[in-house]
Amino acid sequence: MLMAKRWCLILLCGLIAGDHTLRAAAKPHVVFLGSAKSVPYSIASDPAGALPTEIKLRIRPLLVDGKVKEWTSGESHAITDRSFVVRRALRLNDSLPGDKTEHWIWQRGPWIMVDRVKGSVTALHLPDYDPAVSDVVWFRDYAAYCGLTASGRQLYAVVAQISARKPVIAKKMSAWSPGESQPPACAAAVWERDPLRVTFQPTGAATVSYDLVGLSAVLVEDGDSNEEPAPSTTH
Repeated sequence: MLMAKRWCLILLCGLIAGDHTLRAAAKPHVVFLGSAKSVPYSIASDPAGALPTEIKLRIRPLLVDGKVKEWTSGESHAITDRSFVVRRALRLNDSLPGDKTEHWIWQRGPWIMVDRVKGSVTALHLPDYDPAVSDVVWFRDYAAYCGLTASGRQLYAVVAQISARKPVIAKKMSAWSPGESQPPACAAAVWERDPLRVTFQPTGAATVSYDLVGLSAVLVEDGDSNEEPAPSTTH
């Protein structure tokens, strides 16, 4: 009888410990973008991303559970009620080997996806994306922009979808010869919902439009889809 009571006590303690472990594991993360600040910025420090007149870059911290996980630039875009995308801002060490002091510069970085429930950050690898040319416009889990081939001589109309292996659209538009006084390669892409259509306007070339038919989201988010999203601020 005494042995049975001991086993019951051990089992009860195990259940209580397991319950505390599950509760700790299920604790939601607090993810949000903090207040913006301006940092020195120039074409010299970021030749691929800065505008000719830019001398300041507005950045915001991405905070997870009160700690700065990344620095970001520009507006965020909600993909689902638990995931959003935003462009990363990079602080690079620009010191030469012989410099006695460190010299830090800011650059616009790649796009990242943030999961509010897991508190995780994933780098997005957008095909033919070039920071000097590609002005990404988001709709749902699609990114539309003008892409540039590895040779740097051919503009493409690109629609990439998060988690898809290949771009939904990758069509040649026009030749590209970059120069210091060159205007932007393309205007920002324009989305329409019904029918689902995206329009590109390359500089000095005809407007092109593409219909996206029969496509649905391919983004797979881990965890319980019925879980209440954590408190967040993305704007």
